[in-house]
Amino acid sequence: MKALKASAVLAIVGAVAAASASPIINGAVIGTRIWNDDSNSNLSTSNLYPGSITITDAALDGDGSGGEWANRHNFRLSDDGGISPAMFLNGDAFTFFSDVTISGSANAEGGLNIAPWWSLDVDGNFMANTETGEVAIFGGRLPFYSFTSNHGVTYIKGTTVRMGAVYDPNSLSQADPATIQYFYQDGSGSYNSPVIAFDEGNPNEDPPHGRWGLLNPFQVGGYFLPKIKAGDPLNESTIVWGNMEYTPEPASLALLALGALAVRRRR
Repeated sequence: MKALKASAVLAIVGAVAAASASPIINGAVIGTRIWNDDSNSNLSTSNLYPGSITITDAALDGDGSGGEWANRHNFRLSDDGGISPAMFLNGDAFTFFSDVTISGSANAEGGLNIAPWWSLDVDGNFMANTETGEVAIFGGRLPFYSFTSNHGVTYIKGTTVRMGAVYDPNSLSQADPATIQYFYQDGSGSYNSPVIAFDEGNPNEDPPHGRWGLLNPFQVGGYFLPKIKAGDPLNESTIVWGNMEYTPEPASLALLALGALAVRRRR
């Protein structure tokens, strides 16, 4: 019975995705050395979207040129086969889920990234931090939420967790603003934020950017920030995003799809 329900939900999700105006994602593009505090580190990447994306940054011992804190890399969902990042608009509903694993001797943070128009490479982080254990969402247009504060969860280096977000633009108005909901799953259980409404963007920037949602344009993907340990050539970190699932769909069906995913995994 559970398998039948899962199949029915996935069929509905597929029908909604086909009718959506949101980007149809068919690849991913990796961006490296957005921050490049250690310019001669040993960097390697693998892009097998949607199965996995891997970034390893090794020999993070500093390059002697100052400002030696961290390198930063990312990936972005793409609608042209991985040539360039997909540009989402304020009214584009979507869900995006991914397994995330951060390992290695270096302290690092990483996770998902929903980046606003004024900071398409950096801001808007869903973070797991190996140094502090904090799991939180902050920056850009993303409403703040802490899974550590609200649910007591902490990230442990080397473990695989699942992160996700559901964005529903609604009417993009003061009376009915866009909303987002965050999801996090680790060995202790599955957790979610409330459905959180967006506040108003800058009215002086509308048009062209809009006001009551993620704004025009934004990008969706993940980020990785491995930290330098000066003088330690063995300092390295790897992040793996796996089992990525993107759907251009309303929030209510996305929640059903998440339930279907759980059923499929139990089987």
